[in-house]
Amino acid sequence: MKPQYSDRSAALYADTEQPVLPKTDMVLDLKRAALVVIDPQVDVMSPQGKAWPAVGESVTENNLVPNLVELFAAAKKAGIVVAVSPHYYYCWDHHWRWQAPLEKFQHDGGVFDRKGPYTLDGFRASGADFMEEFKPYIEDGETIICSPHKLYGPQANDLKFQLGKRGVNQVILAGMLANMCVESHMRDLLEAGYEVAVVRDAVAAPKLPDGDGYLAALINYRFMANGVWSTDETVLRLAGAV
Repeated sequence: MKPQYSDRSAALYADTEQPVLPKTDMVLDLKRAALVVIDPQVDVMSPQGKAWPAVGESVTENNLVPNLVELFAAAKKAGIVVAVSPHYYYCWDHHWRWQAPLEKFQHDGGVFDRKGPYTLDGFRASGADFMEEFKPYIEDGETIICSPHKLYGPQANDLKFQLGKRGVNQVILAGMLANMCVESHMRDLLEAGYEVAVVRDAVAAPKLPDGDGYLAALINYRFMANGVWSTDETVLRLAGAV
């Protein structure tokens, strides 16, 4: 599904007509590629989620959830590795002695909270649970469900280990939040030698008086990612049509 931007937003998020940076692209190789979706969870993707007041506008504009369903389906059909990097907080995570603004926002609001790593008590249909639309793809016994990351990047979880063991060195990246966890995963994967393409309308971010997180993310994707693709383009590439 196409993004549903207002005229102002469409102009704001459009690629520049005369870019100065050299054009590069990731030539997709299905034998060594993976789709990695960050935080495909209720709290940041659903109107019932605790972060919806901050992220809802961007999620809605980008048609994020339908686009992610398309990506999951296309990746499964193509037979590539699919992984999710979720975000969970347990009771002990609320005793950190210092926090940055987004950490405090999440902890104060109970975003991604779970009772513990070894219990599903209260987990199903909670804000930390996966979106129902994604469960047929995530809970199929094939998708890699990584251990949780804690701040923004994958340094604290097993994502890179799992991808490395599967021979993956190309990543198609999507999910939430565009300017925080998605960008941090992108940066860390790039530093580890991976090729990374970000799906620009399969991410979203807070839009606050403090700043437009989606615009900030787009700028950095253009500077750093090996590719910045749309959902439609990604589906075609996965089908071998591009």
